[in-house]
Amino acid sequence: MSRIASYPITLPSGVEFHRDGNDVTVKGSNGTLHHRLHPAVDMTVEENVISFVAREGHENAVALAGTSRAVINNLVVGVSSGFEKRLKLVGVGYRAQVQGKILNLALGFSHPVNYPIPESIQIETPSQTDIVIKGADKQQVGQVAAEIRAYRPPEPYKGKGVRYTDEHVVRKEAKKK
Repeated sequence: MSRIASYPITLPSGVEFHRDGNDVTVKGSNGTLHHRLHPAVDMTVEENVISFVAREGHENAVALAGTSRAVINNLVVGVSSGFEKRLKLVGVGYRAQVQGKILNLALGFSHPVNYPIPESIQIETPSQTDIVIKGADKQQVGQVAAEIRAYRPPEPYKGKGVRYTDEHVVRKEAKKK
């Protein structure tokens, strides 16, 4: 038995949960998310509690039960409270600004970088060097943050670049004479 799959999920108020065979739909204040369960996982819903069990006879059923529980929990958390990633721009002249559905970045290149914002994602820039990415889908929020960071990852000598706010950049010592 998977340790993660053994923890039941309690649905918060305001979240609707529908199951149609192996298709799961979770609806809440932040939107609607879908997921297809693997056939090796049994899911039971009793009142507002969801529990997962691995089916016998499948090779990776125990691991898939834990993974399915984690994914469904992320759907429930996403539609109720949402997910958020914060990025920080470090460097002279590095700026971020949201204009409509495009994030404009000045990252020290000879040209501005324009990142089109996906439909289900909200991006805010509370200051010129801070970026806040919000959304209901945890995977998509992380993917957008990774794509923005990939334009100019933090370099180890001066620490310049786009980094997560909780990221620690290991600094190297400069070359000696």
